[in-house]
Amino acid sequence: MARYVNVAIGQLGPVNKEDSRAAVVARLMNLMREAHQLDADLIVYPELALTTFFPRWYIEDESQLDSWCEAAMPGAETQPLFDLARELQVGFCLGYAELSVEQGEKRRFNTSILVDKNGVIVGKYHKVHLPGHREHEPWRAFQHLEKRYFTPGAEFSVFNAFGGRVGMAICNDRRWCETYRVMGLQGVEMVLIGYNTPVHNAPAPEHDDLSLFHNQLSMQAGAYQNGTWVVGVAKAGTEEGVEHIGGSCIIAPSGEVVASCVTKGDEVAIAHCDLDFCQIYKRTTFNFDVHRQPNAYGPITALKGEALLADGSPRHQ
Repeated sequence: MARYVNVAIGQLGPVNKEDSRAAVVARLMNLMREAHQLDADLIVYPELALTTFFPRWYIEDESQLDSWCEAAMPGAETQPLFDLARELQVGFCLGYAELSVEQGEKRRFNTSILVDKNGVIVGKYHKVHLPGHREHEPWRAFQHLEKRYFTPGAEFSVFNAFGGRVGMAICNDRRWCETYRVMGLQGVEMVLIGYNTPVHNAPAPEHDDLSLFHNQLSMQAGAYQNGTWVVGVAKAGTEEGVEHIGGSCIIAPSGEVVASCVTKGDEVAIAHCDLDFCQIYKRTTFNFDVHRQPNAYGPITALKGEALLADGSPRHQ
């Protein structure tokens, strides 16, 4: 019996500083209703969907930082989204800033959750590849302080959901081949990725004109080389004076783009995804059990880069 998932892109336009959680959740619910009309099983929202992308500002006040985060999920302001999911029988993937306190230690994560059609959280992911910098750099047009504000995640898990094997990644994760391969080795069939990507790359402005190309290139390669569907969903448009690339799309295991958004505002696009189509690639060109040579890949986990060992110590003393 074929396994199909109708997956919808729930692209958001800008979310500005003064926008309330309630107003953003109302937009997410409108997108979910539209997805339901298109017979979607699942809708995917962007990274940090509930607020503006606050790591663009240098913030010293801890209480102000915490105000951008969710201490509970669902909370009072997000519960209506869970209720609507259960009513419409549409699952969702949502990115947000999480505030966690465990054994007296406070940590913030850049998080995404996978919620089933009954409004139950069935998977949680913490962003692993945090981009940007730790200290205030006034020379930049805007900051990118994810390394300062968030704790990196420690794993790429895959969850049994929507009749298949589903994984999550967030924004910068999509540029790293390890993201897809670790999930590929767990049999992933659909990778859900939310992102906020500005057009301008301060350390490398010569990349600005290639931003959309690199976005799609990374996700197409990840899909093809691991025989998986990839759903990439943007927060797009000009948010607090910063232009974002958009470019939300759904990519088949063949590497082909099968659905995409055409605006930089709130928009739904949908694809009818056959999870068994993954096997055409997983059983042939990318049959890992037959073709991979792990013995040759030692440096992948032994080294962090050209100069450092995996634990961060110098490679050459």
